[in-house]
Amino acid sequence: MLEFSSEAGFQNALYWEASYEIVLALMAAYPEVDVDSIGLEQLKALIVALPNFADDPGLAHDELLSQILREWWEEIDARR
Repeated sequence: MLEFSSEAGFQNALYWEASYEIVLALMAAYPEVDVDSIGLEQLKALIVALPNFADDPGLAHDELLSQILREWWEEIDARR
């Protein structure tokens, strides 16, 4: 389970298969990002730059990145 502390940030390592946790980390780290205009390469760069991202960036592929982007958009839409 992903733990969040406003002082320490995300505590657990992030891996590609934890797409929902990645989305939560993206939302916390980049609240100003316009999800409607982000490309897959930009998304990958944002994910890899997350402080606790611990997976191999080379494992990312378009289908995986599209899924994460869709989840991010859905999570933002659900909170509106």
